[in-house]
Amino acid sequence: MSIGTTEVLAIWKKYKSAPTSELRNRLAEFYLPIVRFNAERIRTKLPVEVDVDDLISAGTFGLLGAIDSFDLTRGIKFETYCSPRIRGSILDELRSMDWVPRLVRNRSQRIEHATKVLKSELGHVPSDREIAERIGVPFGEFRRMARDGVAVSMTPLSRKQNDDDSRREGHEFDVLEDRRPVDPFLEAQKSDLKEFIARGLTRTERLILVLYYYEQMTMKEIGETLDLSESRVSQMHSAIVDRLRFRLKERMATTEAEIEIEV
Repeated sequence: MSIGTTEVLAIWKKYKSAPTSELRNRLAEFYLPIVRFNAERIRTKLPVEVDVDDLISAGTFGLLGAIDSFDLTRGIKFETYCSPRIRGSILDELRSMDWVPRLVRNRSQRIEHATKVLKSELGHVPSDREIAERIGVPFGEFRRMARDGVAVSMTPLSRKQNDDDSRREGHEFDVLEDRRPVDPFLEAQKSDLKEFIARGLTRTERLILVLYYYEQMTMKEIGETLDLSESRVSQMHSAIVDRLRFRLKERMATTEAEIEIEV
């Protein structure tokens, strides 16, 4: 049931004098269209995989925080006050969903922009050396930037695409060839191991492992990517490895004990 502006003001006064969950929920319901408006506006600039309902959920937390901290005596409209809080909450959620460091993404955007400009000026796809010269970095540095930016340009396999010839709608994975059979048991073991390793690690710690062991980056390169010193990355790497060794030993001891009990 919708409520009017006069009734909303009365609810505000009741809530600020004696706050309850019921009153806060009624206020949140009234201002929910502001959350949807901001979520849909941000959604237009995002990949198709981002669900607007997830953005609305994140924005609702910002709305609730704004309701709790709003001061009726300041003489400003709540709509003006809550919108930045809602947008901030949505953007924080998007940052937490994005594992690519901001520095890496900014570098990738520089390369993408320079490529478009050069293509327009030269009339052909520019070479790597031409792009490196345009953005003003040595060729070796450019290759590292391009390699780091690969993660930024990854395309989800579930993304839909259109076939220009037959006008059939398909997905990215429809055009991929399976060149080797997959052992479900082995894949399950790998999945369990990845989950075991990632459990208890922070986002930065997981990135250090990925960049060092999978991307073959040096400690110095990882530090530049994550805005950390080389010595700090080395310290964190050693601590992560020691922690994983300890956890693996505990896991093996537990498994051996369970086997003995079964036997």
